[in-house]
Amino acid sequence: MALPKKQRNRIAATVAVLAIAGGTLAVAVQDRDSGDRAPAAERPAPTRQVSQEIEHLSEDPGKTVNLTVDDGPDPTWTPKVLELLKRYDVKATFCMIGPNAAKHPDLVKQVVAGGHRLCDHSMSHDTKMDKKSVEYQSKEILDAKKLIEEASGGAPVRYYRAPGGAFTPDSRRIAAENGMRPLGWNVDTKDFEHPGVDKIVDTVKRQIGKGPTVLVHDAGGSRKQTVEALERLLPWLKQEGYTFSFPRT
Repeated sequence: MALPKKQRNRIAATVAVLAIAGGTLAVAVQDRDSGDRAPAAERPAPTRQVSQEIEHLSEDPGKTVNLTVDDGPDPTWTPKVLELLKRYDVKATFCMIGPNAAKHPDLVKQVVAGGHRLCDHSMSHDTKMDKKSVEYQSKEILDAKKLIEEASGGAPVRYYRAPGGAFTPDSRRIAAENGMRPLGWNVDTKDFEHPGVDKIVDTVKRQIGKGPTVLVHDAGGSRKQTVEALERLLPWLKQEGYTFSFPRT
């Protein structure tokens, strides 16, 4: 006998077993508001809600450093950076180029396994993205995110850093709507210019008071100077009382 409508409306949800296949149980939830829903295993995870504002600060309070590593992964330099980070027990955020991630999924997985975070750094590192169409910006951002996620085995891509800082209101919106916080920096080591190890080290020591987020690179050319500079900087920062954190999400 059918229940009166008033009683049916008091039922919050009923769960029905739809199928058991290959050892996986799929269920559907029906309630008074939504009716039949897709099996739980088929429903996509909700997108994280994040701010569109460009982030520079740490998620932890106090004297912190957010080390961010751009342009990789690279089969020569990324493993050297990872080895240093492991040696000094430092976590970092790796801002990856989509095709590089797709080409070296083993390195992306090593980054994730090391407890580091992933950041989308676009498909082609176009520093003039801010002069291009919204459609172009969206493709550069979202195609790279997809490649990085696939290479990582599904690890979250928490940030988006525009090449050369070429953010636009649209690119920030696109990133945020897809769960990625726009990521800036406070200290640009300009290691890509090969200024010398002493110069890279001096830049960080002089400018770290400006804010916690430090920019270095692990691809895009020889990063020998960067690796040598990090070998000096990581223990120095710890001796100075800094702890290593991640940017806010």
